[in-house]
Amino acid sequence: MNSEFVIAVHSLVLLAHRPDGMASSEEIATNVCTNPVRVRKVMSCLRKNGFVDTREGSGGGYRLSREPDNVTLADIYRALASGSLAPSWCSGDPESDCMVGSNMGNVMNAVFCGADQQLETYFESITIGRMLSSITATAKG
Repeated sequence: MNSEFVIAVHSLVLLAHRPDGMASSEEIATNVCTNPVRVRKVMSCLRKNGFVDTREGSGGGYRLSREPDNVTLADIYRALASGSLAPSWCSGDPESDCMVGSNMGNVMNAVFCGADQQLETYFESITIGRMLSSITATAKG
């Protein structure tokens, strides 16, 4: 899982929480506790995928362009992090004479693909609206 996914979810929940629905990259970065440049990179991807709109100038920033209950974590995962569970390196050598060494890469790839599919299925049940509701309930509790 990459940090862009976490930044994206946090940012979208924040935008859903804001009364005016707007926040600048600096405001989001302060809330997320990261650098505004990282936020702008993530928000650019979210904008390209139709999750946010932007407004230039004074009072500008990012605004959630979909209803929070219609944005699932699976939507965000597919846009930013799909396939990120699989490591960039796998043990073994496909050219090896050893049955284990020559096949471990393919077997591990299948394991990670299955895990990725399970994670995406789980994320389908969680929306930005539900995340905000959980935060609100926790804050009141």
